Amino acid sequence: MKLRVSGAAAVVAAGMLLAPPAASAHHRLTVRTDKGRVRGFTAEGADKFLGIPYAAPPVGARRWRPPAPAASWHGVRDATRYGSRCPQTVSSNGPGSENEDCLYLNVFRPARHSGRRHMPVLVMIHGGGLVNGSGDQHDGALLARTNGMAVVSFNYRLGVFGFLALPALSAEAADHSSGDYGILDQQAAIRWVHRNIAAFGGDPRRVAIDGESAGGWSVCAQLASPLMRGMFQRAIIQSGSCVSNSLTSAESNGKAFAQAAGCSDVACLRSKSAHDLLAIPAANEAWFLTWGGRELPVSPAGAIASGRFNRVPVINGSNHDEGRTFAQGLTDLTESQYEQFVRDNFGGDADAILAQYPFSAFPSPYTSAYAIGAIWTDSGTIGGIGGCAALALDKQLAAYTRTFAYQFDDRHAPGLNNNHPGYMWGAGHAMELPYLWPSFDNGIPLAAQFTRAQRQLSREMVLRWGAMARFGTPFWPAYRPGGKIWSLRPGFASRPISEATYSAQHKCAFWESLGT
Repeated sequence: MKLRVSGAAAVVAAGMLLAPPAASAHHRLTVRTDKGRVRGFTAEGADKFLGIPYAAPPVGARRWRPPAPAASWHGVRDATRYGSRCPQTVSSNGPGSENEDCLYLNVFRPARHSGRRHMPVLVMIHGGGLVNGSGDQHDGALLARTNGMAVVSFNYRLGVFGFLALPALSAEAADHSSGDYGILDQQAAIRWVHRNIAAFGGDPRRVAIDGESAGGWSVCAQLASPLMRGMFQRAIIQSGSCVSNSLTSAESNGKAFAQAAGCSDVACLRSKSAHDLLAIPAANEAWFLTWGGRELPVSPAGAIASGRFNRVPVINGSNHDEGRTFAQGLTDLTESQYEQFVRDNFGGDADAILAQYPFSAFPSPYTSAYAIGAIWTDSGTIGGIGGCAALALDKQLAAYTRTFAYQFDDRHAPGLNNNHPGYMWGAGHAMELPYLWPSFDNGIPLAAQFTRAQRQLSREMVLRWGAMARFGTPFWPAYRPGGKIWSLRPGFASRPISEATYSAQHKCAFWESLGT
């Protein structure tokens, strides 16, 4: 079977027409969930049900505890607005929030859905370094109406609220662990899908989970979690990895945070307002998921490497220039400052790295950002994202399950901001998202800037992600070590590239020689 893309219609595999008829923006619908009825609306060719609670508000004594069931309600609940974002500061991922009542999800399905057939389901886990972002960045209308499927996005607890580990919190828990409240929220949302998605026309036996960046970390965690066995049948990792912390390390970090908050016990921390906790600098720094509890008995990386994971078909991919997005704050270093930066960050390997990535090899202006971005991309320094780290994960996954590898190669994709005029983003981190989720715009209408060729690429990606949810394949060749990686590029130009080509692009032989 082949996936075809045309300007008039889209046909996947068996020849099913995927684009549904348009519907009135004022059309109202009511669906019964296990907690009560919800009323959504129709817009952009999709029925939307927004702000549905999937767990109880994690406030007061429920802060830093596993999610509890949502309360039932009487009558019909309005589902026409997104629920509050989970607490976070203002960032490139959107506005801040101090509202801990934030465990809400959103369902999208094709407009005028008849309810007669069970649609495949795509569940999106948002990115943001586990400190920011929300489900409202992922309006699933395009994916739903194009592929004839249900799409779910949701919020989960972030930062200190979602990933704080402490010995005292571990002592409260039945499994004597702490730190994964955000991961447990994700699992509660996936379980909600299993209980309720059939009422929206979805098939709980055909659930694909997808995540980008920290959402990709989360997808790897759910692959590794024994609690998620049988809860999803496909997985997609976009610019992610299997990074994590041990419980011991996470608890040590948590104790440092508690000290910065001026607290010696959990009661003191629970008495703090969200505003006060977010004001502590460490609240906005990197947080990672924690292994050592029931949800993650071993590290996700260890689970994948040993084959002890939920073996479903997986798409794993990265962007050609991941590091350029992260390196924006390093645009004005001189050559000597750049070299010192590399020495400070790579120690004894610095001379070898500088020989491979000399300052003179990169264009100006913003030379230092391009050089550091290339190093970060190829090495996977930033959270295991991109380059050779992505290829290593391909190999580990492919040893045990069907794995479809890709590289997003639109090196002229619209930039995520205008902070540095003339900055060449390449195919930077997160720049594939508008091709799948036009609502992801970082304050700029990114999808509106697409050229005709980029619109074609967007349509191809939407169809391939839909095919993965429906059939368990994006209809490109499965990866095998030494084989092919799919290059996603504009203008019907997507094609396989060899692993040797990919490795040369990212200097993987060099990085392997350093043991990275």
